[in-house]
Amino acid sequence: MAGFPTTARVVIIGGGVVGASSLYHLAKAGWTDCLLLEKNELTSGSTWHAAGNVPTFSSSWSLMNMQRYSTELYRGLADAVGYPMNYHVTGSLRLAHTAERMQEFQRAKGMGRYQGMDIDVVGLDEIKRRYPFIETHELKGALYDPSDGDIDPAQLTQALAKGARDMGAKIIRFCPVTGVRREKDEWVVETAQGEIRCEIVVNAAGYRAAEVGKMFGRDVPMMVMSHQYILFEEIPELAAWSKEQGKKLPLLRDVDTSYYLRQEKNGMNLGPYERNCRAHWVGHNDPMPDDFSFQLFPDDLDRLEDYLADAVARVPILGTAGLSKVINGPIPYAPDGNPLIGPMPGVPNAFEACVFTFGIAQGGGAGKVLAEWVTGGQTEWDMWSCDPRRFTSFAAAPDYCVAKGMEIYGNEYAIQFPRHAWPAGRDRKLSPIHDRIKAIGACFDAYNGWERATWYAQAGDDVSEAATLTFRRDGPWQHRVREECLAVRDAAGILDLPGFSRFNLDGPGAAEWLSRQVTGLVPKPGRIGLVYFADDKGRIVTEMSVVRHDENLMTLITAAVAQWHDFEWLKSRMPKDASFKLIDRTEEYATQILAGPNARKILADVCAADLALPWLTHQETTIAGRWARLMRVSFAGELGWEIHTKVDDTAAVFDAVWATGRKHGLKPFGMYALDSLRLEKGYRAWKGDLSTDYSILQGGLERFVKWDKPDFRGKAALQNEKQQGVKKRFVTLVVENPGDCDAPAMSTLWHDGRIVGETTSGGWGHRIDKSIALGMLRADLTEPGTAVEVEIFGERFRAIVQKDEPLWDPKNERLRA
Repeated sequence: MAGFPTTARVVIIGGGVVGASSLYHLAKAGWTDCLLLEKNELTSGSTWHAAGNVPTFSSSWSLMNMQRYSTELYRGLADAVGYPMNYHVTGSLRLAHTAERMQEFQRAKGMGRYQGMDIDVVGLDEIKRRYPFIETHELKGALYDPSDGDIDPAQLTQALAKGARDMGAKIIRFCPVTGVRREKDEWVVETAQGEIRCEIVVNAAGYRAAEVGKMFGRDVPMMVMSHQYILFEEIPELAAWSKEQGKKLPLLRDVDTSYYLRQEKNGMNLGPYERNCRAHWVGHNDPMPDDFSFQLFPDDLDRLEDYLADAVARVPILGTAGLSKVINGPIPYAPDGNPLIGPMPGVPNAFEACVFTFGIAQGGGAGKVLAEWVTGGQTEWDMWSCDPRRFTSFAAAPDYCVAKGMEIYGNEYAIQFPRHAWPAGRDRKLSPIHDRIKAIGACFDAYNGWERATWYAQAGDDVSEAATLTFRRDGPWQHRVREECLAVRDAAGILDLPGFSRFNLDGPGAAEWLSRQVTGLVPKPGRIGLVYFADDKGRIVTEMSVVRHDENLMTLITAAVAQWHDFEWLKSRMPKDASFKLIDRTEEYATQILAGPNARKILADVCAADLALPWLTHQETTIAGRWARLMRVSFAGELGWEIHTKVDDTAAVFDAVWATGRKHGLKPFGMYALDSLRLEKGYRAWKGDLSTDYSILQGGLERFVKWDKPDFRGKAALQNEKQQGVKKRFVTLVVENPGDCDAPAMSTLWHDGRIVGETTSGGWGHRIDKSIALGMLRADLTEPGTAVEVEIFGERFRAIVQKDEPLWDPKNERLRA
């Protein structure tokens, strides 16, 4: 075909708003030799029928960042690219029916203010003033966001496309991709019009992303929902008000009932997220058509009846309007409702920017993030919430995707309570002793699909889902968690910990290579070391425990949720001709944590190991006739060991330890207790306290930096930061008289009326009986004894900076006993 490009640096598959934004941002970054392929016309997928709402609200820091960026981009985009757009910044009111919803709004207000947004929580009078047609029965208040509004999705996409073309990027419409293949270090993208060779491919195929993913051998974790909204005819009363005021009504969201209501010209648009929702294209009887461009599903208004009745009661003028049109189109959902943006797991030089449930609101920010991944291999904001590697293979099972997608859709506006475990799609990965701990009262939540005990209930405890719908610390678990923590303090506790990610690094040169990847030292044979990985900017990528078996064999252990992320971080940085290999052994082993002053006595009763070996050593032993590895480490901050066993041997080993441990006061403990125990020790949690939002030095991890090493990743950036001075530092805070709630992550820190930092995690320390917050604070305020304020759900509480040492057992005497 004449003029058909046969090469490009990057090929983007999919011409919706996200694909166009990705092309635009790549071109802005100077990567103009980029090509977008669309099987039909631009916007022919979910973009064309999208309602076009552009909120900034999110309970996620990274998603709020991304959506905020979108609103900022869209305001100036028409002028920047010379393409007119209908973008109405109307503001929005998010209605609260409950005290818990008002708490959520207060937290969002704090996050938004930190990011420079003028979000506010308002009362009933202010709601009525801003929205005169509303009835305020059963309301507590609302969140007002002045930056919210709506945009024409097709115009937005075309504007981004024009901007990209003007900078030299190319777009080919009506060019379906039929396959891809790898030749040497290049991708060959096969299309109906010819083949294109490129360095990098991006899957931006929206609800067809799974189809494109299979071309790469990738099972994309997603499903497709049917989403309906109703357009109503003109309402004379509304038309008269708009003409008089010269503006539209704020966008209204009744999040506790689960719908939005927006002024559409002089009519209205009602969009529910109904509990009795419907998935599409989920089996052989309902296959995805070869082409669904610019098509809709049949109306299904029965599902919306209750929501329409509620909306009419809330805004009575809606009841005077005739129904104009029903839009019922496909929108994709990942199992947690967040999009997939970042490296395609297991596939070199391939990225994903797909499965956007709110693609219009997030499209601008998504293009920015995707371009950063492609051009620099890292992003400005930590984007773990959207990283495709947050899911592992279990999450791609169709029944799991459908169950979670329907759960998310039906609870789209639900409050994300810290102790609530969503019930759909559970029991995917079970510990070898799952039934045993369940029988003694374990309540569970899923960690990368692994069911882990969070706390142990006893007869009479309220274990209902309803009991977890609170931000308060004094839920029914609290007194049991306290008992578990005190058992670890005074006697012994055992925690079942399935799913630890573990990789064997084996072969000549492995230790030397690993030394260049980490900031500190690789431990000697027979020892265990905690190591940190920095990116080229010196930011925290991950931490791992290194178990050194001999000169050329090590086991690297990391968080369950980090399995694919950390494996790929290591694998992608290994030399192609490496004489060593990296093997994922996660599924082969299980782990228990045994901790407390009686831990040594318990192990002495069941094995012949040398229990006098010091902290940070490991050894093999036999328990109940089965092999086990004892590691002298303890995330609980007490004398303790991790007991690592092969999966098939785990039950026998646990039974032996449990049987003899009871006479030594052994009790089970769960993840909530472990979180409390680690806060008292100042131990950091991955993707909370440890993330690429912070540098190694900001994270207070300089003791894990070996400056005199010849070289390691991020060294130059860290040396420069050390010379320039660290602007904020990790601190431990004790919150005085904190009320009913502890500080959640990303709670704002204040000093003299100014924002000076944020928390990264928080909770109650049961051994010290205090509320603890870990966080990042402006460097000049980190002197121990300094008083700051932490904002917890809208209230500010005095908090005191602590010494740079653990709150519990500061000299680690109990840990090393």
